[in-house]
Amino acid sequence: MMDKTIQKLNKQSEKHTKSIDKVLGEIGNVIVGQDKVLHKLLIALLANGHVLLEGVPGLAKTLMVHSLADTLRASFVRIQFTPDLLPADIVGTTIYDQRKATFTTRKGPVFANLVLADEINRAPPKVQSALLEAMQERQVSIGGETFPLPKPFLVLATQNPLETEGTYRLPEAQVDRFMLKVLVDYPSIEEERAIVDRFTRDTEASASPVLDADAVTKMQLSVRKLHVEESVVDYSTQLVDATRDPASYGLDMEGLIEFGASPRASIWLVMGARANALLNGRGYVIPEDIQAVAMSVLRHRIILTYEAEAEDVTTDDIVQQVLNVVEIP
Repeated sequence: MMDKTIQKLNKQSEKHTKSIDKVLGEIGNVIVGQDKVLHKLLIALLANGHVLLEGVPGLAKTLMVHSLADTLRASFVRIQFTPDLLPADIVGTTIYDQRKATFTTRKGPVFANLVLADEINRAPPKVQSALLEAMQERQVSIGGETFPLPKPFLVLATQNPLETEGTYRLPEAQVDRFMLKVLVDYPSIEEERAIVDRFTRDTEASASPVLDADAVTKMQLSVRKLHVEESVVDYSTQLVDATRDPASYGLDMEGLIEFGASPRASIWLVMGARANALLNGRGYVIPEDIQAVAMSVLRHRIILTYEAEAEDVTTDDIVQQVLNVVEIP
């Protein structure tokens, strides 16, 4: 019985994988390289999570998200976060009409399928909280009335790691609401040469629609149905537990970790692994799927001590050591 169920899930996953391959093909007409970043964006989209992107300016983060929205026939909005931004500029507000003596609701830019929050750490905490609340609840309250956000709903927030002047650090409890933290790196010299060639042509590259919002929602439902063995779930929880109690796993990290990853990490490890399995055309999850998303799920959920920072130990170093020692089922 189980074999028949997995065969059915495999067929569904293979069908979805072909559609995703078309999406990647269209994005490839615009974006050169950044395959790993795109893969993580698709994992977050399919798992119904949100992404924190960190990278220096000029790495096509906005263009990448815009191209993804184009392939999905999805609405896209870019919000430039600045110190003078107000919560109402994000979620919307009510406006009084003097002639009718009534209030009308004006929805904010957050009412889109894909929302790019550019330089989220430049806005004050109240504005950050307004967006993060919308991410968590997937609804917005304006003037005492609640409005659901569109489906699918994906927030991609960017941070510039080089500039700290005039920025507000995201509180750890809010950062935890992002499913993944993805680092966007420079392209290789071959990729950069191709970028220059593509964007200095007479014709402008573009991505054509392949899927629609309903198709993405169906894929998200399929991800939740993928088969996960108990041993794989145990593996994910052990990885998270090792960040809280490393000594129990033979790791010498005394004085390096202030707080380990939260239970959200275990949830997103499994959900991200399911999405990764679907992207690979499988109806079941294997430990390698957990490993594929572990770094992006865990790196922003571990809080290091001052001693660790003084020794130049990063959360990526911690996660890699955890992956090395926790036994794979």
